[in-house]
Amino acid sequence: MKQVDIFKALSNEARLKILEWLKEPDFYFTPHEGIDMNKTGVCVSQISEKLGMTQSTASHYLSMLLQVGLIKAERIGKYTYYKRNEEAINGIAEFLKQKG
Repeated sequence: MKQVDIFKALSNEARLKILEWLKEPDFYFTPHEGIDMNKTGVCVSQISEKLGMTQSTASHYLSMLLQVGLIKAERIGKYTYYKRNEEAINGIAEFLKQKG
């Protein structure tokens, strides 16, 4: 994925908050149906509730982050869970270090 697309995805406060929250999901969310949030991720309904936005808006934001590879998604039953892609995030950090 091109860095420009990644920075476009990061140019929104709500999407930045999502990435922040997903870094420490136990601090920001209550586990959904006994799911290990650090291993599996956080359900979109929990994210939309925390954002104070509709589920469709939260899903759109998550889709943008997913498209550029900053998060991963896992479908379990009728729910989709999202977690950070630390490898991709570290790659962006390295890119910035090299350019700075």
